[in-house]
Amino acid sequence: MQTHTSPGSPVSPLARFASIITVVTVTLLVPALGAPVLAQSAQAERVREAGVVLGEIMAAPDRSIPQSVLEKAEAIAVFPSTIKVGLIVGGQRGRGLISVREQDGEGWSPPAFLTLTGGSLGLQVGGQAVDIVLVIMNRRGLENLLQNQFEIGGEASATAGPVGRDASATTDIQLRAQILSYSRSRGLFAGINLRGTAIRQDLDGNELFYGERLPTRDIVIDGKATSPKSPEDVAEFHAMLRKYVPRRVTR
Repeated sequence: MQTHTSPGSPVSPLARFASIITVVTVTLLVPALGAPVLAQSAQAERVREAGVVLGEIMAAPDRSIPQSVLEKAEAIAVFPSTIKVGLIVGGQRGRGLISVREQDGEGWSPPAFLTLTGGSLGLQVGGQAVDIVLVIMNRRGLENLLQNQFEIGGEASATAGPVGRDASATTDIQLRAQILSYSRSRGLFAGINLRGTAIRQDLDGNELFYGERLPTRDIVIDGKATSPKSPEDVAEFHAMLRKYVPRRVTR
């Protein structure tokens, strides 16, 4: 004989346990299922922010990267909103991307994701967000960046880059540098010394954005990244590069 529980009857322990299990399962599964989507969105946002940073920096010719520098660039790396924090001994941590100029001198590779960490000595109080742009000037500098990890000042030489309409004030050290580095903080744009900063390839970011765990070289040199999760953001970033970085004339 089947028994029915009346509206006023107490809930059995078994029914209460089943209800708790259901709530816990839903609570755990919903965030887990949504996590990959949120992570993919974070990578797309990184691509968008990189384009915005580059556009805003180059929109003011008197305070931007000289065209004579950009036309020689092998690659461009952008780290939006890198966090600088510290008291006496400062440090910085950020996430960005790199795109490499293609052989035709005009096109650009799909972006590969990078992380940046480093420390600096000096009197620093509080924290601030800093946009960092790296202009990779030659093949040797690019090869260093394609490693799993490298330290600026160790494997690669880098120096603060010149700012303005032209590079007439470029020093010999800047001319010989593998990488020219720039930073923007609170509207102030200038060259920055990143000695001791470590740059690593972000395999997790690459996997989330392209669906494969690809190293930097596979993306920017070998062309193995064919299906970005947000192709429209990649297209906008490439459009920004083509707009502001002069085509390199090949001879």
